[in-house]
Amino acid sequence: MILFFHPNGLCSSLLLLVIIFFSLCLFAPAKCQSSESKRTNYLKLKLLHRRALSSPFHIEEAIDDDSTRLLSLFATLSANITLKAPVVSGASLGSGQYLVDFRIGTPPQKLLLVADTGSDLVWVRCSACRDCSRHRAGSAFFPRHSTSFAANHCYSRACSLVAHPPHSRCNHTRLHSSCLYEYTYGDRSVSSGIFSRETATLNTSSGDLVHLRNISYGCGFRASGASLTGPRFAGANGVMGLGRGPISFASQLGSRFGNKFSYCLMDYTISPSPTSFLLLGDAQQRNMAPLQKNMSFTPLRSNPLSPTFYYVGIRRVSVDGALLPIDPSVWAIDDFGNGGTVVDSGTTLSFFLEPAYTQILRALERKVKLPRLERGVASLDLCVNASADEGTARARLPRLTFHMDGGAVFSPPVRNYFIEVAPGVKCLAMRRAEAGGSGFSVIGNLMQQGFLFMFDTERSRVGFSPAVCDAL
Repeated sequence: MILFFHPNGLCSSLLLLVIIFFSLCLFAPAKCQSSESKRTNYLKLKLLHRRALSSPFHIEEAIDDDSTRLLSLFATLSANITLKAPVVSGASLGSGQYLVDFRIGTPPQKLLLVADTGSDLVWVRCSACRDCSRHRAGSAFFPRHSTSFAANHCYSRACSLVAHPPHSRCNHTRLHSSCLYEYTYGDRSVSSGIFSRETATLNTSSGDLVHLRNISYGCGFRASGASLTGPRFAGANGVMGLGRGPISFASQLGSRFGNKFSYCLMDYTISPSPTSFLLLGDAQQRNMAPLQKNMSFTPLRSNPLSPTFYYVGIRRVSVDGALLPIDPSVWAIDDFGNGGTVVDSGTTLSFFLEPAYTQILRALERKVKLPRLERGVASLDLCVNASADEGTARARLPRLTFHMDGGAVFSPPVRNYFIEVAPGVKCLAMRRAEAGGSGFSVIGNLMQQGFLFMFDTERSRVGFSPAVCDAL
């Protein structure tokens, strides 16, 4: 914009500049952040495993969680096909495996949120108490104790991005007509409350703190359903949606931090559970530069009927270097939004649609050089006696490789898909994706362990590189 100044109109011109500046701050708050946030390379958040698991791996719990989650993910896909609107979240909160250490409000209140790449909404459990001294700190967010709390107006653009309770109306005559939201999960659990704005306080790459204003989130005063009230949600105060939709935490911070986020998941069968990290922004720390230089990238695929998920393209699969005869159409996304492969942080095992799963299973069975167990463990299809020396056992298990779009090759170590489920017993941590004619394949978080995964939405790609996660 070019402004022409006239001596008699100088005051008017200055007034116009002030109006333009505050308009930018109102409608594009990212442009008005402090210089500290602009200089920050990336933000670093702790990722804590939801519950401490000891080895052997508690496979029954993982399968139970995954089954619930996949039903929710597939329900999301079906709902979007029918309604063509993102009214159902892709998260099944109880099965989220990692919690983010999150601070929100002024002064900051510390909460634990489920980190979930399969949903968009950020929401926290809120309490409307006036005298909150009787409530334990960290049990909920107390908006009355925050000087930066503000509700989005029901006619704001932000409010148009969330689903609302049935029959809710916006009163255009009221200055403070709050935006009400109602978020329904695949198992029909519901979080509802006020869609609001707050200041989030996060660690930066230099170890300092940065205050990010005007983060939109759900201040949830009501929650119902097994996913949000049962034991699987214990310890969590809400969810941090990291999906591709406009209201996700990653999308809201996109323009501020390079439209990128990364995570590196450590082996959570170790006891006590180690800390992993979620990195928001362009991580150019010195000790990460070699990882990014050697990172393999594959393009993100788009599914208009399921825009939340991070789809990647698998072209071929090989076992010990031999390509499997899997029809490429298995990996394609059809006109109804079915098919494709999703990278998901909240699913433990990996799931593959037919006939890909059967082909992978048969190839691994032929290559296994350890004694087979006639009966699988916990409904897993391939279990072996691995009581011999650990190094020898790994050497006698076949190597699985995924050849992806763009020439990227993902070849995880054997321990990422043959896991110990009992003393001396290893099982294949994969299952058939039984979607009843719909759904997609899923690369779960066990398969992702020990890799730095970078989600670059600006260039529409996902990168991965082997990493020592606790060194990041």
